Amino acid sequence: MAEAKPTFGLRPMLPEDGPVLAEVFRESIDVLTADDYGPGQRNAWAEAAADEEGFAERLGGQLTLVATLRQSPVAFASLEGADHVDMLFVHPAVARQGVATMLVDALEKLAAARGAARLTTEASDTAREFFAGRGYVALERQTVMRGSEWLGNTVMAKQLVAPAGAGDGAKQ
Repeated sequence: MAEAKPTFGLRPMLPEDGPVLAEVFRESIDVLTADDYGPGQRNAWAEAAADEEGFAERLGGQLTLVATLRQSPVAFASLEGADHVDMLFVHPAVARQGVATMLVDALEKLAAARGAARLTTEASDTAREFFAGRGYVALERQTVMRGSEWLGNTVMAKQLVAPAGAGDGAKQ
């Protein structure tokens, strides 16, 4: 019997997750970004996971959270350093079911707990609306080279804590 609303789990990345996360990455790019990027751009972008061992090492060097469905990885997000959302990828089969929100909520809480005042990300054209809906503000438009292809994205930021002195109610 199918679940009315799937229940996703959340855990840190495990070393054996590398190949599955590489597949989630490639499928997400191929299917979910097709309205915003051409076939050549998507192929060049997905090449980042061609070396699955290197891809897993990159994720393992960051704080990477994995969303699971029935114990199988279906999405992941990574925090580079204390304050940069480096990757957020969801398998198309579970897109628009709240899993990206769950992952970014967790990264925001972890970053704030680690003392980050704000988070930045380089949102793809596909993800820009998602991040804007979470309070991220566009800072600049940029293009990045992937293989022999240029891909556009938007640098975005979200304030996690109020700047010192803001809203403290002090009167002059």
